Amino acid sequence: MTDVRRRGFLKAGAAGTVAGVFAAPAIVRAQERFSWKMTNAYGPGSPFYVTGPGSPTDFCERVKEMSGGRLTIQHFAAGELIPALEGFDAVRAGIVEMNAANAYFWAGKLFAAQYFTTVPFGLNFQGMNAWLYHAGGLELWHEIYKPLGLIAFPMGNTGVQMTGWFREPINGIEDFNGLKMRIPGLAGKVYQQLGVEVKLLPGGEIFPALERGVIDAAEFVGPYQDRRMGLHKAAKNYYTTGWHEPSNVTELLIGAKAWDSLPKDLQAIVKSAAQACNLDSFAWSEAVNADALKDLVENEGVIARQLPVPVVDRLKAVTDEVLAAEAAKDATTKKVHDSFMAFRAKHASWAAVSERPYETIIADAGKEA
Repeated sequence: MTDVRRRGFLKAGAAGTVAGVFAAPAIVRAQERFSWKMTNAYGPGSPFYVTGPGSPTDFCERVKEMSGGRLTIQHFAAGELIPALEGFDAVRAGIVEMNAANAYFWAGKLFAAQYFTTVPFGLNFQGMNAWLYHAGGLELWHEIYKPLGLIAFPMGNTGVQMTGWFREPINGIEDFNGLKMRIPGLAGKVYQQLGVEVKLLPGGEIFPALERGVIDAAEFVGPYQDRRMGLHKAAKNYYTTGWHEPSNVTELLIGAKAWDSLPKDLQAIVKSAAQACNLDSFAWSEAVNADALKDLVENEGVIARQLPVPVVDRLKAVTDEVLAAEAAKDATTKKVHDSFMAFRAKHASWAAVSERPYETIIADAGKEA
């Protein structure tokens, strides 16, 4: 072998050795397996929130399949490992790696978290996803959770929700005064300004409280979910406008240390599975609610109607006052509020020439038919 060939051979061998050294950690990482736990704010068997297309259990199955079993997630519904609304603290403490819930449940810990679930008179499903994925919303979510050692992603969306079930009709704004109602989030603060005694109850406690008269009204989600819980058996007045929750985001909460322990490809799988569930859960909700509402009205004696316009107008005015007051209290809330509202205005201007005219045409066509 000539000197030139020998030098070339040795150089290639050395390069291969160096490449092998650098490649080895990546290979080892690709062989790592992770076994995590996820808790949930909702009870066993709850459609959308626990089971079904786009649900947390569906998410766990997707991650397992997409990762080839390298990341498995054991799911625990509310009460199976911890109580319903203790998931936030459990993830922070490292007791579990993940929790499925809605960020507005943590308003007492971080007021701005509510904006990542829903805002009264805020963004619909399309607008919420546009803000989160492409207008800085998700980055803000990560920013405000970072000091708490947490990270979050959207993992579901119900779309617009019903105003709720009322034992007595709502004819005017004065009918809210003295009412006891289950209602979470920012909408609860609005109702409080109108004299409502607000109750924050987990899903499983809503029906017995409404049936026994502990509360006079309650909102949960929409026709399919509400019918399953039997809310129509405790109250017959079913109102809509969707003012309080024009969309509703399911939060996938993850401990930052656990998240950082994952290789990049598994992080990508988690994000992709969450985004897929976000879409699929909404599609499922849209597919099942029409038949459920029809059944409630035609077979269960439910009276479905819209809130009177003067009532909605007053709710909108009070909402603006409440949001402005809360945003002025601290810099974090104001930063999130300003971003959300700026995008809402932008999205509304586009919807005015896109979605809204089309919806009007479809509504008119339905009347003619």
